[in-house]
Amino acid sequence: MTGGNLHDLADDSSIDERAVGMRILVIEDNQDLVDNVFDFMESRGHTVDTAWDGISGLHLALTHTFDVILLDLMLPGLDGFKLCQALRGEGGKDTPILMLTALDSLDDKIRGLEFGADDYVVKPCALEEVETRLRALVRRAQGKTVNRSLQVGTLIFNPDTHTLFREGKELFLTPIPLKILELLMRGHPAMVKREEIEYAIWGDQSLGSDTLRTHIHTLREVVDKPFARPLLRTIRGVGFQLVA
Repeated sequence: MTGGNLHDLADDSSIDERAVGMRILVIEDNQDLVDNVFDFMESRGHTVDTAWDGISGLHLALTHTFDVILLDLMLPGLDGFKLCQALRGEGGKDTPILMLTALDSLDDKIRGLEFGADDYVVKPCALEEVETRLRALVRRAQGKTVNRSLQVGTLIFNPDTHTLFREGKELFLTPIPLKILELLMRGHPAMVKREEIEYAIWGDQSLGSDTLRTHIHTLREVVDKPFARPLLRTIRGVGFQLVA
């Protein structure tokens, strides 16, 4: 991982950036990497605390307040996946988490996000990118338009990035079927009435029942047809429901 010339980067940092420095918890067992991250982030006006193993990192994350967590996945004591799960589950913490990992397979990335991480970056990477991603996570967490991933069974949709996965396979939908799916996922496990879907998408404009039926058909073709178990259920004459 490289951050360029730290002295030059520090000189280029604006006063405004320093004034809104983040408090970052770095959970990483590589001494050289931690030193590099620490020096770079401190030079940019941020406060950095470190933990060298998963158990210590979980303890710090639960007992202190941080703006964001930079988390390695391959840790002694408690790996990053289990740490995320514990933090989000019984820990009840929603501190943004950026995974920092050498595991670059799609399955590893999906698994990390499923366990509660908000974003990931693959080693080696530039520290400028790490800082930018951390700032973006903090802005989202502090802003008014925070969206977290929605999940029904093995179906996962991230409204921020408009990425959709089922059983680890990325799926692609056009905007209207994707919006219908989001409505159904937010309504899960309840049924969403046909009229509610139509109003959410088209307002008072009447397009006829065939229009919605067409988009539901498209949704089924992508989300259900390639898989063994269907998720989308039609309540005839009333509405639609996702059943995990």
